[in-house]
Amino acid sequence: MAAGDMRDNLLGISWVDSGWVPILNPGNVLDYFSERSNPFYDRTCNNEVVKMQRLTLEHLNQMVGVEYILLHAQEPILYIIRKQQRQAPSQGGPVTVPLADYYIIAGVVYQAPDLGSVIGSRVLSAVHGIQSAFDEAMSYCRYHPSKGYSWNFKDQEEREKAKPKSKKKEEPSSLFQRQRVDMLLLDLRSKFPPTFYQPKPGEKPIPVEVKKEPEPPAETVKQETEREPATKTSAPAPPSKPPPEKRARLQ
Repeated sequence: MAAGDMRDNLLGISWVDSGWVPILNPGNVLDYFSERSNPFYDRTCNNEVVKMQRLTLEHLNQMVGVEYILLHAQEPILYIIRKQQRQAPSQGGPVTVPLADYYIIAGVVYQAPDLGSVIGSRVLSAVHGIQSAFDEAMSYCRYHPSKGYSWNFKDQEEREKAKPKSKKKEEPSSLFQRQRVDMLLLDLRSKFPPTFYQPKPGEKPIPVEVKKEPEPPAETVKQETEREPATKTSAPAPPSKPPPEKRARLQ
């Protein structure tokens, strides 16, 4: 985009001076707007003449030309400044023509769009959406010489199935969420405290059955204890040699 077009179309830019933001108020917001680095400010306006001559803003009513006034103030976040053309000194009648409005939000200056720009932007967005819908519809259209035109949505379904599904990572809860849940639980506990059963005087407590594992019979326990030392004390016997064989004597 050329420099001249960028200078004429100021709807897509903003300006801010962070040094002024903490001290902005209705008394100095026009001085903040008249900074030299502000691209929205016209140096040939009557405000610059009043500023150089150290006059008050009331002298603007007796001048002719372009001027800036504070139209609305909502401290400390919003200020609206109007640029207007004064055709004659004020004598009780409408002698000014609005040229543009600027709004300052948290110290950032923007130019308010005019009605023609708003309508043009909305129409362009609607036309783009309609054109995208027609392009997508035409992608499903098929033509055969013998059958004519038809619609085929199977290709799109197969493409969607073939695409790998990305698994969404489960993000852990934040510290704010955990603290908020703890506060809600404490609030519910204070509203609905837990109730404990207390027996009335003279009432027997309800017995609670406790399941126990069946104990083995005493005879099996004794047999197991007798077998254990026998197995421990008994040692393997040495292998016995066979007696020597008797040989017959020769006579």
